[in-house]
Amino acid sequence: MGTITIKDVAKLCGVGVSTVSRAINNHPDINDETKTKIMKVIKENNYIPNNSARNLKRSNSRMIAVLIKGISNPFFSKMIKVIEEETQEKKYSFLLHRVEDREDEIDVALELVKEKKLRGIIFLGGYFNHSEEKLAQLDIPYVLCTVGLNTGWKEGVCSFVAVDDFKESYKIVDYLCKNGHKRIAIITTSMDDTSIGLIRYNGYLQALRDNGIEPDQNLVRCMKYDIETFTMDNGYVVMKELLDSKEDFTAVFAISDSIAIGACKAVFDAGKKIPEDYSVAGFDGLDVASYYNPTLTTIRQPVEEIAQAAVTILFDVIKKKAEHRMCVFPGELIVGQSTRKIN
Repeated sequence: MGTITIKDVAKLCGVGVSTVSRAINNHPDINDETKTKIMKVIKENNYIPNNSARNLKRSNSRMIAVLIKGISNPFFSKMIKVIEEETQEKKYSFLLHRVEDREDEIDVALELVKEKKLRGIIFLGGYFNHSEEKLAQLDIPYVLCTVGLNTGWKEGVCSFVAVDDFKESYKIVDYLCKNGHKRIAIITTSMDDTSIGLIRYNGYLQALRDNGIEPDQNLVRCMKYDIETFTMDNGYVVMKELLDSKEDFTAVFAISDSIAIGACKAVFDAGKKIPEDYSVAGFDGLDVASYYNPTLTTIRQPVEEIAQAAVTILFDVIKKKAEHRMCVFPGELIVGQSTRKIN
């Protein structure tokens, strides 16, 4: 037999072309016996899958995926809405996929690319410390949006859109220091969790040291493994533990507004007042921060602008209108009623 085609393989095996395709692509929706039979025929006849045809199929696909770490974080709600609307306006379909805290987002992305024939990916949340070699396995355009970034990467390796989390975290802790606070606690991610919380924690440490304050590890409190991260529940439990410990502190910086609001509830339940007894500061600038009582001192991120930039960059790269771009937005310190100046 001359050059064998996928139709020839299907005929020899007594199956359909789609079944042969599933076997080649290691799709789970095929029984082992049929798969073994197909792969045997492929090997015996030296059949080579037509990669160009498969690539053509992908190029005709019109699906964009958003891979999100921390889906319970309300900060992402507006971003997802903007990305979905912009994607659909461009006549592309939209796929939202959750990535668990301990999952490798690149491995998840590679599986989705294979299964869904994606045209592009936006990663939301998490921390990218992957090597350039691993990233090179992703052969479609992608944008990292509001993720902790491995600063060792060379420019042009990927597209990145976010605020400078170190700088903005430093800004709000420096504000507390300048208002007389010397005993400032933090509610952050666990020390072995290389997420965006690590960057904000480092900003906290630097602000303390630049104000002549030696960090106290007893004031560093980490979110609980068994509670959804970046939630009010986690903030409440961690703040209650801190209050019960009787540690001396006058302010707490929570690395998200949701955590901060949970922390405020713990303070109130302990019979204390904010900001008279404790000042509380957050990060993100959620709408609820301005409606909460007391209004929350926080860093506001330009959510819509970040999401819009991520979509624009992704489609520019897909359509080969532009190369990778790094886009860093400034945050804004919003001074609410939850913090005060002390002597």
